[in-house]
Amino acid sequence: MSLSCDTGDLLPLDEALARLWEALPAPAFPELRADRDDPALDLATMDGAALRAAEGSTPRRLTGTLFAGDDPTICPVVPGSAVRIMTGAALPPGADAVVPVEQLTEEGGFLRPLVDPAPGDHIRRRGSQALAGEVILPMGSPVTAVRTGLEAWVGQPYAALRRIRVAVASTGDELTADPRPHQIRDANGPMLAALAHGLGAEVERWPALPDDPLALATALQNPKGIRILITSGGVSMGARDHLPAVLRDLGADVLFHRIRLRPGKPMLAALLGDLLVLGLPGNPGSAYLNARLFLPLALARLAGRRRPDPWRRGRLAAAVSNAGIRPLLQPCRREGDNLHPLPSKGSADLITLAQADACAWIEPGGLAASEETRWISIL
Repeated sequence: MSLSCDTGDLLPLDEALARLWEALPAPAFPELRADRDDPALDLATMDGAALRAAEGSTPRRLTGTLFAGDDPTICPVVPGSAVRIMTGAALPPGADAVVPVEQLTEEGGFLRPLVDPAPGDHIRRRGSQALAGEVILPMGSPVTAVRTGLEAWVGQPYAALRRIRVAVASTGDELTADPRPHQIRDANGPMLAALAHGLGAEVERWPALPDDPLALATALQNPKGIRILITSGGVSMGARDHLPAVLRDLGADVLFHRIRLRPGKPMLAALLGDLLVLGLPGNPGSAYLNARLFLPLALARLAGRRRPDPWRRGRLAAAVSNAGIRPLLQPCRREGDNLHPLPSKGSADLITLAQADACAWIEPGGLAASEETRWISIL
């Protein structure tokens, strides 16, 4: 009987995610106030005619046309007149209603409403959205595209758009492009770079790092503008797993090391100045699933976006056992809300992971067929 190396002091996944989220600095908007009434004038909400409502459906002489952006004082409305007006144009002096074009007839330079207009018809009133000086976005709001637009709307300079720079570096003396039977190719580097690219990061592939403390320290101390460094390997309990010790020697703030998850227990996250190091396990299944959980969260936090929730709910199409004390991420094929488990051979089984499109969360003890559980997309 094999003995488990698991202990009860492993950090739960959700706590590790929360710890990472709280540790990262997040850009946020300052307090935004309306720089003027919004809208700054009464505006037409329909194409039609601006006129005096009190004159009912009597014909009016057409005296001009106003487009969005035109100065409305060039076409005042006087008794017996009307001004053709386009959506978004400012209401001319003297007018108090707009009649849509579908409710107008025109003949001989006169417009006649087919309805009796009422004051305020089809008008967006000055200040109806915000008054000058009003707080329209509280300080510290997360960054969104709409809020960036709102910054410009009130005349505030907005930040230049930059993607977060991510570097990917595998570790291990066993990695080579032309492996002998006792060596392996680096699949983690291309896989993790593709994931980061798909998540919107600006990605650099670094050469594989050797199992050497000095080489690791040199790379960590020269990030060259990189904001997140993703490594794979070198974080477990082996004699050549140097990354945790090197980070501590450099004074890094190790947020966590070793989490309650299978696969992926050796996962490490640390802050070295402004550099976030995500130290992933070396086996490809562990590396990818840990990156799929932690990298989107880190990118969202550093970009000032809301915290992402990767989890969905579904039902297992077949029972899955889990004899360990760690929750298991089980590769599955998904059909709607049904999760069909695949026969994975462990964290080194990249073939099964590549055939899957989701991983189901299996609590210790396992789950029966038709039981509901959460799952994460791995596409």
